Amino acid sequence: MINLFSFSLQLNGFPMKEAEVELNRILSLSDADFEKNVLEKKRDIVEYHLKLNKSYQEFVGGNHFQNWNELPVMTKKEFQKPLKERLSQGFTPKSVYVNKTSGSSGDPFIFAKDKFCHALTWVNIINRFGWFGIDFNSSLQARFYGIPLDFIGNKKERIKDLLSNRYRFTIFDLSDTILEKVLKKFQNKKFDYINGYTSSIVLFAKFLQKKNVVLTTICPTLKCCVVTSEMLFENDKLLLEKQFGVPVVNEYGASELDLIAFQNPNGEWQINSETLFVEILDEDNTVLPNGTEGRVVITSLYNKAHPFIRYDIGDVGILDERSTVKKPLLKKLIGRTNDIAVLPSGKKSPGLTFYYVTKSIIEDDGNVKEFIIKQTKIDTFDIEYVSEMELTEMQIQNIEKAITTYLESGLTFSFSRKEKLERSTSGKLKQFVSMVK
Repeated sequence: MINLFSFSLQLNGFPMKEAEVELNRILSLSDADFEKNVLEKKRDIVEYHLKLNKSYQEFVGGNHFQNWNELPVMTKKEFQKPLKERLSQGFTPKSVYVNKTSGSSGDPFIFAKDKFCHALTWVNIINRFGWFGIDFNSSLQARFYGIPLDFIGNKKERIKDLLSNRYRFTIFDLSDTILEKVLKKFQNKKFDYINGYTSSIVLFAKFLQKKNVVLTTICPTLKCCVVTSEMLFENDKLLLEKQFGVPVVNEYGASELDLIAFQNPNGEWQINSETLFVEILDEDNTVLPNGTEGRVVITSLYNKAHPFIRYDIGDVGILDERSTVKKPLLKKLIGRTNDIAVLPSGKKSPGLTFYYVTKSIIEDDGNVKEFIIKQTKIDTFDIEYVSEMELTEMQIQNIEKAITTYLESGLTFSFSRKEKLERSTSGKLKQFVSMVK
């Protein structure tokens, strides 16, 4: 069978074969050589950006560094200026992979990866899924993700789904009527694995529980379920395993970086040490010992187009005491939960639905710095944002139109521009909060 998924990436200029060679080289290293490799890659990426990235030079305050621990910590605010000002010398927006972050932490921005770095991201993801017998080129995926509803965006995603051997379920409406149709699809298709937003998949499992159905009894080809983008609570994991009848794998990633951690077959949350360097820091940017709770700060070791060096992702976590340089383990991640929006029609939509709404307010001029959406009543949403300029009437109408498209009509919105937004005790800004019980 032709490796359609890898071939399509190669065709789009992503050097998959070269990335595969590099990943195999890293994986074959002994513990001691792996540690040396990480030190070299850390030094190389910093020296590269200090020499060839004007934005990073200005941020560090020079073009030399002595001590890794003295390098300043980057936050999302550093990236809220036009992309072309942040790219390294020799790269243009057309020569790199460009995307937008989901804004799930409330700080959206546009980012870039050079093509080799992006290919390495995919090769690493393919490797991790392989732990559970999943082959991206042949295994059929049941995908619980959002999708753009505009014609061109929708068609692009559908083509990607075709090339990636996946069937996408809509997550914008997860009412019982829709979930009944989802169940029928599992009866008729030989799915190998489920992948998608935690909250959407949990809603499906609760529906199966209500019907007293174990998914593998009607879809025996199912091998595992991979949840991502939102917190997976232990009781939800137990529910998923019971109702699906397969192992549930917890994935933690960030689109601007890579796969950050992926649960291995031994149930450990193994950090991606091949392409990233993960640190846990305190409020003074001091590295904390394993077993201590602190800020998750990550360095992308391969991204030459755009620096992510000691980048505070906005999450709080704990590294396991058993961690080694080659095999660091994430003991706990604190945050990344999203509420479910229950609407007047009875429709239920996960908080990450707002990812598709926020695309309409994210512009590459960095105007909107932060935002949160609060559901104050079943039909009322307050949108609070921090920006240099007030949103125009046209922008507000576009946001309202987008929310109506993705959710339903008859909803009420209020917009308020703030100096700063309220944060949780962990310092995390939740993009969507429902106050409706």
